[in-house]
Amino acid sequence: MSIQDRLSEEMKAAMKARNSLRLGAIRMARTALKNAEIEARRELDEATTIKVLSTLVKQRREAAEAYRATRPELADKEEQELAVLQEFLPAPLSEVELEEMIAEAIAASGAGSMRDMGAVMKLVTAQTTGRADGKLVSEMVRKQLAG
Repeated sequence: MSIQDRLSEEMKAAMKARNSLRLGAIRMARTALKNAEIEARRELDEATTIKVLSTLVKQRREAAEAYRATRPELADKEEQELAVLQEFLPAPLSEVELEEMIAEAIAASGAGSMRDMGAVMKLVTAQTTGRADGKLVSEMVRKQLAG
């Protein structure tokens, strides 16, 4: 079952359960996906769907951090929406798995210094979209290239 099909099924379940927070998060995701389809002028494949959902997850995470100091109730709402969205993404990678992927990408690209970071990031990002935070990946690539 595709991610979009799962979103539709879960939206129906949230309506029946009268779970407004979950319903709102799923509707937001479906709207973002529909807008991406309109922009692309075609149906989205799974990889593009994951990218769109990853962007929404990142936005929720950043909003929660921004609200944390002044509006904790809004930060809690953002974190709950974040949890709902993450259900539809592939399982996140562990740090060990990430380190292995980065080491393989460094070997494959022949990178030897920080100047080669772009080539390594291009290889790693293709494999980690939706499964790891880009900022974390970038830091880990930097660390491996420096050390």
